[in-house]
Amino acid sequence: MMDWTDRHCRYFLRGFSPDVLLYTEMLTASAILRGDRDALLEFRSEEHPVALQLGGSDPNYLAHAARFGAEAGYDEINLNCGCPSDKVQAGTFGACLMNQPRLVAEGVAAMIDEVDVPVTVKLRIGTVAGGRPDTEQRVQGFTPAEYDALCDFVAGIFAEGADAVVVHARKAVLGGWSPKENREIPPLRYDVVWRLKQDFPALPIIVNGGFRTAEQSVVALEHCDGVMLGREAYHRPMILAETMQAIARARGEEPGSLPTVSALMERMAHYAEQEMRRGERLSSITRHMLGLLTHTPGAREFRRLLSEGSRERDAGPELLRRAAALAA
Repeated sequence: MMDWTDRHCRYFLRGFSPDVLLYTEMLTASAILRGDRDALLEFRSEEHPVALQLGGSDPNYLAHAARFGAEAGYDEINLNCGCPSDKVQAGTFGACLMNQPRLVAEGVAAMIDEVDVPVTVKLRIGTVAGGRPDTEQRVQGFTPAEYDALCDFVAGIFAEGADAVVVHARKAVLGGWSPKENREIPPLRYDVVWRLKQDFPALPIIVNGGFRTAEQSVVALEHCDGVMLGREAYHRPMILAETMQAIARARGEEPGSLPTVSALMERMAHYAEQEMRRGERLSSITRHMLGLLTHTPGAREFRRLLSEGSRERDAGPELLRRAAALAA
């Protein structure tokens, strides 16, 4: 998620499970090629496994950016064909690429030729043009022709060697709708994703969109190969550990215990101390941690202390240890 899942966020989230695959925020291929590449691709070894998510449409740019990502040590390269924001569309990447399946397939092929790590694609189940009289009606339905277009898109990238697809089970409205509206108004069509898995049994398919509980994820895994959590994991990160526990139980395995708040905060205090020595601001780290106590006593004071306290001139890692005491 752009501006959210930076390296500080990913380090924090890794504390909830050693196994979940983390994703970077979407980085444009052109930024990696023309900008401060080392800063953009920086991550810690503790973040593994971690995927680099790219935005772009030029196969040559994507290939070179993927190679730099693989050389930096990322475990997977993911092409974003699902983000519906106007800014992304203006750059000819994101969800608008759903309407250019041949170009996406060429980009996938170019990246695969350059790297040895898995290459995957994140997509929507379809797109709808915004600002038209029938936009609302088209968002609500899903026609046989739309499913055929989705299958053609997936078949094209699968034929080029894509290792997996991540499917956000909603349509994307291109133009006129905000990203928030695109996340909430189009109905979730998990049935479309389940059908897609039946039609492409050899292709790993990960479903995304609307998962709020560990139990929902376990049910989804009866129909597909994986579940991606986005904003719920950011706003209530303990769901990552809860979900891994639930999966273990479903498999008849020992689920282990949830990480404690004190251990998580101590881990982040050490991290903050190291990062601040490099000149990083404490608030850049703590802003990702505000959801740790969501739905538990002391959550409001916890958020206030981290949010306001981290901006004080003399704030340091000890602030995190003080915040941890609120969960005791």
